Amino acid sequence: MTDAKDERRPAGELEASVMAVLWAAEAPRTAGQVQLALGAGLARTTVTTILTRLHDKGVVERRRQGRGYAYYPVQDAPGLTARRMHTELARDTDRERVLARFVAQLSPDDERILRDLLEPGDR
Repeated sequence: MTDAKDERRPAGELEASVMAVLWAAEAPRTAGQVQLALGAGLARTTVTTILTRLHDKGVVERRRQGRGYAYYPVQDAPGLTARRMHTELARDTDRERVLARFVAQLSPDDERILRDLLEPGDR
């Protein structure tokens, strides 16, 4: 028998959910506001921990609001994905091989988009 406490979320799922709340918001959000928006029965301390980790990673910024902070995203979703791709690329010393394998695994549509982005011309 599995206890609900023992069921763990996939890595990054909570961070992704918190980021979705922040991207949808039109203004910075406190941990309490994010907690309410998630509606997942999470403790405020859990949400605060996630927001602090996102801040430490440079994904969100924060400003003082009362005794705590209000958080807002530094980049939109595509910008964050691009940042992750750069981080992964920087971890490997053989950049050429990594890029070659990445390009080899692109769909024809993605390959066309990449070619269009790399070709000089009027953009």
